[in-house]
Amino acid sequence: MNINLTSDPNIGIFAWQFQGLLNYWVVVFLMMIGFYIVIARGNLIKTILGLNIFQTSVFLLYITMGKINGGTAPIIPPHLVASHGNAAGHGDVTTHGDAAIHGEGVSHGNSAIDEHTELATEAATMIYSNPLPSVLMLTAIVVGIATTATALALIVRIREDYGTIEEDEILQIDQAGTDGNP
Repeated sequence: MNINLTSDPNIGIFAWQFQGLLNYWVVVFLMMIGFYIVIARGNLIKTILGLNIFQTSVFLLYITMGKINGGTAPIIPPHLVASHGNAAGHGDVTTHGDAAIHGEGVSHGNSAIDEHTELATEAATMIYSNPLPSVLMLTAIVVGIATTATALALIVRIREDYGTIEEDEILQIDQAGTDGNP
């Protein structure tokens, strides 16, 4: 039986919704892989690897939530900034002091106000993505790298003391060492 996605509207909607949620499916997949590695493996290096995969899935989750379709970085475009400078009377326009010295009247026409209103409206109608999740995740990445480096240094020290990095063997060595002592 051949299924045509365009002929069956229910399957087309499902495919469209799945595609829209693809990032979340990837996050759940990575999270479960990382969680499984942490639980199922007795090797300390593999446990750290599983924690890093789990952490990466959390990064993707927060970054995905911060992205808005059609959104841009929250930076005012240069053409709005350039026209704002001229509209505000800060460009090549006579200042109040110069106009008063030359005996000219200073006019505050509505054209500058109208231009400010148009610029503000254009800037307000733009769609911006939220930068906070990305900033927080950059901080989390730095903390994650530092934590991973510390964990790897501890694993090197454990390897020097116990001669292994397998949790079961380390526990056996610890139990054998404490069973003989009162």
